[in-house]
Amino acid sequence: MLYFWTAVKQGGVGPAAKELRLSPSTVSSQIHLLEDLVGHQLFDRSGRKLVLTDVGQVAFRYAEEIFSLGRELLDTMQQKPVDRPLRLRVGIADVLPKLVAAKLLEPAFAMGMEIQLLCREDHSNRLLAELAIHNLDVVLSDAPIGSSARIRGFNHLLGESDILLFAEKSIAPRFRRGFPGSLDSAPFLLPAEGTSLRQYLEQWFHAKEIRPKIAGEFDDSALMKVFGQLGAGVFAAPEVIKDEIIRQYNVREIGTLDGIKEQFYAISVERHLKHPAVLAIAEGARTKLFG
Repeated sequence: MLYFWTAVKQGGVGPAAKELRLSPSTVSSQIHLLEDLVGHQLFDRSGRKLVLTDVGQVAFRYAEEIFSLGRELLDTMQQKPVDRPLRLRVGIADVLPKLVAAKLLEPAFAMGMEIQLLCREDHSNRLLAELAIHNLDVVLSDAPIGSSARIRGFNHLLGESDILLFAEKSIAPRFRRGFPGSLDSAPFLLPAEGTSLRQYLEQWFHAKEIRPKIAGEFDDSALMKVFGQLGAGVFAAPEVIKDEIIRQYNVREIGTLDGIKEQFYAISVERHLKHPAVLAIAEGARTKLFG
């Protein structure tokens, strides 16, 4: 592992051999032994350069942690000050409103210790794949991992929220009168098809016999709210961020999707959450944010 880590840090087997005061063949043979142990190739050759494979990148991240801890151990034994923040690697599903994500993560910064937050926003399937190989500590999503998923993961329900409808403040009163019938043929800004919120809206439209005029569909919920602010149409969002939406986008509430609640999950590879910051997130969500 040391020879592999040094080769990556130094940019090749030759420089690593010079740094370690060994022959290049010795360093190379040790890297091959590590590849035999993990059962995967760690480097691809690109011309004269060695490029890490996907597995090699994972191995290098672990090596960084291992040798960082080794240095910290020596510093501790020698009574040198150790100032190492707690790393929290979070995957945020791209359909999760950024305001909700920020509220969920907030308790991690109130733990009384330094946090190094690494956030990655992407499609849930790609985030779950990263979670499976331990590149992420947790994935925050508005939907649980399904039984058809190819990875083993556990759903931890953080809470649920009513869903509200909003519109630009000058047109909101028109839709509030006679709600929900007033929304028939009203312009709507909808989240992308296949998302949980889109499914909830379609169920509600069907139950209330409302035929909306689709004025726009959005992958990005923040962009959808911006168009709502411009008066392009009615949009939906969780009640838990109602105050922030009204203040930030200068819109007004129209009404509630009665009988429907949006749920939020933390997904982990562990049956029981262990990471201190993830535990703080779950506790804060259940007792304060959704409590």
